[in-house]
Amino acid sequence: MARIDSFLRVVADQQASDLHLHAGKVPTIRHNGQLIRLPFRTLSDAEARRFVLEILTPEQRDTLETERQVDFMYALEGVGRFRASALAQNDGLGIVLRFIPARIPSLRDLAFPPAVSRLTRLGQGLVLITGPTGSGKTTTLAAILQEINRTSKRHIITIEDPIEYVHQPAQSVVTQREVGRHTESFASGLRAALREAPQVVVVGEMRDLETMQLALSAAETGLLVFGTLHTNSAAKAVDRIVDMIPEDAREEVRGLLSVVLKAVIAQHLCLRTGGEGRIAALEILLQNHAVANLIRENKTYQVDAMLQSSARDSLGSQSLDGSLLRHIEQGSITLEEALRAANHPDSLRRQALALLQNR
Repeated sequence: MARIDSFLRVVADQQASDLHLHAGKVPTIRHNGQLIRLPFRTLSDAEARRFVLEILTPEQRDTLETERQVDFMYALEGVGRFRASALAQNDGLGIVLRFIPARIPSLRDLAFPPAVSRLTRLGQGLVLITGPTGSGKTTTLAAILQEINRTSKRHIITIEDPIEYVHQPAQSVVTQREVGRHTESFASGLRAALREAPQVVVVGEMRDLETMQLALSAAETGLLVFGTLHTNSAAKAVDRIVDMIPEDAREEVRGLLSVVLKAVIAQHLCLRTGGEGRIAALEILLQNHAVANLIRENKTYQVDAMLQSSARDSLGSQSLDGSLLRHIEQGSITLEEALRAANHPDSLRRQALALLQNR
């Protein structure tokens, strides 16, 4: 058994999300978003190096030596999988490992509204899952794919860096490819996927222009494409895509986006009331005539106001603050926690206090 395994068992037993082991620091876990030091000594460089090198393959050691960092998956039998990032830092080697549970949560487990489930029944188009690092985008995407896998007979191809949740075939055929192991890059994997007769394609992260252009092309030609972006809102996701495109082609891309972009889910994790676990608050932007016009006319700055004024429309679009308000109403989160994530805290405070007074 590797020395690091005992720490990883603590992560799983405590239902923590991350383990941080760095030379010059005390081993630390992240629980419900908060860093907690473990009752252990400060690690020397030699100790940290043993922890890290013991779980690397020879190829990964070579990558760490030449590039000073390496990302990989580490599986601990009976516990789960961990997305790992080993790196050189000021005091020596370090590693951060994120726990990926063996069981993929369902959309019901995540307490998502029906609008998210309806996205799994789309036949084509582009769906974006956005949010800051650590906001649960990977888990949301895995739950959506699990629902498609469970309820329809389609060929799903994922391109990930690295593969985190492992999908077992149910109704669908699921092909999972990892950047660096099975394909050179997101773009090359996506280009190959278009020749492999998929109905659903998942791009773990849309990092560059070529990947974005290929994803848009795939959605335009009739595939259902899911991808993630590191943005805090639906409007910023649209802006990020357009900003990637050369200026002379942006008007054309806005026109294409107005047609193929079916939904954007921007999520933030909030601590549940009582401190047991976290729950996602979702801003959901679904395609309709008004949204398409705002994208086409380069008026995405109006998206937030539109969502705020409509609370939740008949299709299921909703603002982040509207989602937070419903969590307060249900007792899932406190007002203080909601205000930390709110786009318009003063307005949310007034609405929440009025709601609580009328109970």
